[in-house]
Amino acid sequence: MQRQNWLITGVSTGLGRAFAQAALAAGHTVVGTVRSEEDLRAFEGLNPGYARGRILDVTDDHAVSDVITEVERGVGPLDVVIANAGYGLEGTFEETPLAEVRRQFEINVFGAVATLQAALPHMRRRRRGHLMAVTSMGGLMAVPGMSAYCGSKFALEGILEALGKEVAQFGIHVTAIEPGSFRTDWAGRSMTRAARTIDDYDELFDPIREARQKANGNQLGNPAKAGEAVVRIASVDQPPAHLVLGSDALRLVTTARTAVDEDIRAWETLSRTTDFDEGAQL
Repeated sequence: MQRQNWLITGVSTGLGRAFAQAALAAGHTVVGTVRSEEDLRAFEGLNPGYARGRILDVTDDHAVSDVITEVERGVGPLDVVIANAGYGLEGTFEETPLAEVRRQFEINVFGAVATLQAALPHMRRRRRGHLMAVTSMGGLMAVPGMSAYCGSKFALEGILEALGKEVAQFGIHVTAIEPGSFRTDWAGRSMTRAARTIDDYDELFDPIREARQKANGNQLGNPAKAGEAVVRIASVDQPPAHLVLGSDALRLVTTARTAVDEDIRAWETLSRTTDFDEGAQL
């Protein structure tokens, strides 16, 4: 396998750390972004010389651009960039404060966009590269109590799909990584939970929250195997635009997409009634 230069945001814990470890094990150099000096030292200790830490807040657009420019000059041309930094926000739509929804999008969407936009000009000039971002199975299906999180991931999915079609002409690949439930801290200490304030949602939402908390630490998904899967697609000539990770994600995404298809078919006749008799087809 040819050695590559990777940049991954959010490598302190979770899937970001697993992706970085797998890439390092494959012989690649990985620049990983973290939020503290302590996390930087811990990351660089994984593989001195090949694990390169950078402190970065992905919501600081100028800092994101500066870090990627510095890495391109000081470490080398980036072959793979993964916008991984993000977090989960749990809460029913009505109970989630708008400020928390904005914060969710600021990190999960705009942080990822800033990262990919900063890396893209370098890859475009070289006519090669692989841009990835971690969305979620929640970017292809939605569950009660995660409206802000799923909304942010749906948004990122749309951005990535359009981006992939724009840059394919330059030899640049774009992949949305869509994990299911993995044995990380995502559903534990990393989860932000909106306060419960409306009793009407108790019957629906309380069992969902309790089940998620009970499953934390015993999820089916193996982060190390997710890392290996991501390293694999970074080495193939035609990587996927969508990489669903985990059998639970496959099941839930397939069910959700089937429901959408059924709605489209059921209301196809009504959909056609809104056309002019003549007009341009896209």
